[in-house]
Amino acid sequence: MRHTLSVLVENKFGVLARVSGMFSGRGFNIETLNVAPTQNPEVSRITAVVVGDDTALDQCIRQLAKLVNVIKIEDFSKGEPFVARELVIVKVGAEGGSRSEIIEIADVFRAKIISVSRQSIIIECTGNVNKIKAFMEIIEPYGIIEMARTGNVALGRADEPAPDEQ
Repeated sequence: MRHTLSVLVENKFGVLARVSGMFSGRGFNIETLNVAPTQNPEVSRITAVVVGDDTALDQCIRQLAKLVNVIKIEDFSKGEPFVARELVIVKVGAEGGSRSEIIEIADVFRAKIISVSRQSIIIECTGNVNKIKAFMEIIEPYGIIEMARTGNVALGRADEPAPDEQ
C-alpha cells in the first residue's frame, strides 16, 4: 500500500539521512521524497511516499517519533483529508509543426511554457499524481529530451473554525 507521510523535523545536519535510513531499514521503498524548509527556517518538512504494509508502517512511525530531531509525523493514508501536488519540468523537442500541438497540450493541462528555443520547449506542469502521469503520457511521443520531477508535497486540510469560534 502507498502511504504519504509528512514529517516535520529540525533543520539540522544529518536528519534526512536518519529519517530515510529508518524507512529503508524497515524495508520500505521510498517512491518519492521531498524536503524543504517551512515558514520557520529552523524546521523542514519531509514529504515521503512509501510503499509497505500498515503494520510495518506503524512500527516505522513509532521509531521515527523516537528520533531526537523529529517534531511531528502525519500519515495521510489514515484517512485525514489532505492536498498533494507534484511538479514536473520537461524539455520537449519542438521542431516544425509539432510546436503548436505541444503548446495546445500544455494549455489543456494548464501547464506553463517557461522557455522556448528553436529546437525545444520547456514546460512546467503541477498537479496531483494522476494529472502529471496523464500529461507525461501525452507529451512523451513528441520526444522528451530532459525532465525533472519533484515527487509529492502534501499538507493536511484543516477544518475551518465554526463562526462562533472566530
